[in-house]
This record gives sequence, structure tokens and C-alpha cells, in this order.
Amino acid sequence: MFEKFIEQVNQQGKLNERDINYLREHIKIKFYRKNETIINAGKIVRNIYFVLDGCVRLFYNADGKDKTAFFYQEGSFIWVNMSLKHEVPTQKNFDAIEDTVLIQISKQAVQELLEKSPRFEQITRLGKEKELIAYQQQIAYFVTLSAEERFIKLFETNRGLFQQVPQQHIASYLGVSAETLSRIKKRVYEKHRDTIYC
Repeated sequence: MFEKFIEQVNQQGKLNERDINYLREHIKIKFYRKNETIINAGKIVRNIYFVLDGCVRLFYNADGKDKTAFFYQEGSFIWVNMSLKHEVPTQKNFDAIEDTVLIQISKQAVQELLEKSPRFEQITRLGKEKELIAYQQQIAYFVTLSAEERFIKLFETNRGLFQQVPQQHIASYLGVSAETLSRIKKRVYEKHRDTIYC
């Protein structure tokens, strides 16, 4: 599994042998069952994670309801930035959408490697930028698009997510109820059956 981790990271920028050996000594491989909690709101986070296999959901609890904000799929870093940087409890919750394998690296080990390895610094920076762009895109979609248009965009850009994630979490991510999502899917299928579903 370590080799798969390095292979995925190297797709974003090739590490040298010194970096690889350092990671080999400092990572932990963590296994989570479907629906298992990874991080709870209220905890101080002191690790960085990398999704080796599976899918992780980021959500907030508002008025007793889960509000899905983001999905991390294979090849993604998970940085809980505010908690990591300022040693404060996070407001975020993370759970495994399906059986999931994560690479866990302590904050201290990551900081040491960032200081020693310009290439690792570049890889992690690109990962953070990719996540930020995705957040900004999601906000733009909520401001400018209807729920149906948001559904179509998500389907066009990340069709595989619909195979991994239960409908209620997709609905929450799109800002609609599961019943509304069902109606949207039916309507979109009827209008675009010859194009979008090909």
C-alpha cells in the first residue's frame, strides 16, 4: 500500500528517494469501514490525511442536520487547516462514505518534510490549491446556477461520484432534499437522455 501511495503522489510531482524513505518511516495506514467516523467536530486535528482508496465526506452539523460540504476521492490530501495551524477544535466532521484507506501523517512530520523537500512542498501546495478551486467553484455554482444546473455540472465533471456516494449525501451537497434530487434526476434524464447519460 505504501507503493500505491507513492505512485499516486508522484502523479502530482515526483519525489526523490530521500523523501520517499522519510515518508516510509513516518506514515500510518488507517482503515475505515463504510460510515465510520474519521474526525469529529470539536476535536483538535494534528494529522494530515491522504485518500489512498475510497471516499471521504466533509460535513457540518447545523440544527441537528448534516450538511455535506465536500467529497475527497482517491488521490486527495485532507488538510483541516484552521485546526492544524492554530491548535483549535475543528468545526468539521469527516466520515468514510465507503470502506476507505487513508494515509495518516503527523503535523510535525509533514512540517519537517516541507522544510527539507521543495518537491513535497510543491505537491502539497498544488493539492491545497486544487481543493480551494473546487470550493470556490461550488460557491459560484450555488450563486449562479439552479439546483438542476448544479446537478448537471456535477454529473458532467464527476460522474464517478454518483457510483460512490449515497443519494442523500449528493442531495445535501447540491442543497436539495433527496426527494427533490430524485425529481431532478428524472427530469434531466427525460430532457438529456441522448447526451448526458451516454
